[in-house]
Amino acid sequence: MRHRKRKTGIPLVTQLPLKGTGGLSPQLESGTRKTRNKGFVHELVHNRILFLMLLPTLLFFLINSYFPMVGVYYAFTQFDFNSGLFDAPFVGLKNFEFLWKSGTLVKLTLNTIGYNLAFILLGNVLAIICAILLSELRVKWFKKLTQSVMFLPYFVSFVILSVIVYNVFNYDNGFLNTLLTQFGANPVDVYNNPVIWIFLIILFYLWKNLGYSMVIYLASITGISEEYYEAAKIDGAHIFQRIWYITVPMLKSTFVMLLLFSLGSIMKGQFDLFYQLIGNNGVLYNTTDILDTYVFRSLKVTFDVGMATAAGLYQSLFGFFLIMTVNYIIRKINDDYALF
Repeated sequence: MRHRKRKTGIPLVTQLPLKGTGGLSPQLESGTRKTRNKGFVHELVHNRILFLMLLPTLLFFLINSYFPMVGVYYAFTQFDFNSGLFDAPFVGLKNFEFLWKSGTLVKLTLNTIGYNLAFILLGNVLAIICAILLSELRVKWFKKLTQSVMFLPYFVSFVILSVIVYNVFNYDNGFLNTLLTQFGANPVDVYNNPVIWIFLIILFYLWKNLGYSMVIYLASITGISEEYYEAAKIDGAHIFQRIWYITVPMLKSTFVMLLLFSLGSIMKGQFDLFYQLIGNNGVLYNTTDILDTYVFRSLKVTFDVGMATAAGLYQSLFGFFLIMTVNYIIRKINDDYALF
């Protein structure tokens, strides 16, 4: 009986890589090389619709973030409005030297970091507590009503907030002093007491932003599987044990992520809050002046562009190194929680 001859064709060795070689066949390797050589231009043409959708965002950052970086040059000059934009005399680091020796830079840094740390820590802790308490409510209409009432101050304008604060703490006819006078007590001059404003600013910030942060944590709690809680109930865990051993650990990633985002802008402060509540009251500057308000006041009142730009540059560089350092530490502890 005759054996049939196998049909000739491409040998199997040329079609598949040998085991352990880790290489590709010549046909696949040449095709891969051609794909790689197409480059960014091919990608731009092939996905032109997606790049067009990205164009408004790129233009926004170019116009508002990258092009204005040219103004960093003024931090090293003694700017004069009578001269041209780039004709101001170059003074090197004298603007930074003046800010440091006068103590202004230290005071602004301590105020900015101190307030932001209070905002971040107290804000997140209270938001977690409120979110947990709200998630444990079983009456749906009361739960929705409470969530709406707490979230409502977030939409209140800082201008309206400043009007409310002024009508409460005004010395002559404010609500607080009117109430104290009716009870026979002496009126309190709040706008001439710098220490009180440390607590008032933190209080009003929490009042305005607590609802927004609470909603973020409440969404994270909603995403936790009910199976964990059911298993804990079967094991005999009461409500506080379920919160401490299930809910709180599950919120750890959300807390770290919000913490990193907040630390990225820790040197920016809350300009609207401070400026609207304090305004140009120089008596309160020692405890309420931050980098943002100082830069704004330098441009609006003293017209010192060089000093304002120097303070702004210091603010940006300090915040950049801070977020890089914190992210590096978190990446070393747990790489899953790092931003990059």
